[in-house]
Amino acid sequence: MEVSTDDMHDVKALPGLVEEAEGNVRVAKVIGDGAYDSGEVYDLLEAKGVEPVIKPRRNARLGAGPPARRRAVALIRELGYDAWAKLTGYGRRWTVETSYSTF
Repeated sequence: MEVSTDDMHDVKALPGLVEEAEGNVRVAKVIGDGAYDSGEVYDLLEAKGVEPVIKPRRNARLGAGPPARRRAVALIRELGYDAWAKLTGYGRRWTVETSYSTF
């Protein structure tokens, strides 16, 4: 967990969080909200062999961004958001967010 000020974007905090987690466990999947929807994040996770489960922005295009992002956009369009969230485990993000909010 990292607490930051409003001027630090989530994308900038992610590399350190992943690095720290990798010191304790093998990170297989990162689940993140739309704030993590950036090519920089997808590239980092791909380089580490980590599956990104990140909600693409509503206006996301199929022909733009890294392959994993394009696949997520295609799946959401094909299955709908709810089915995509269930298939990928995206809904588990709420459990974690609730825990951190309580903390």
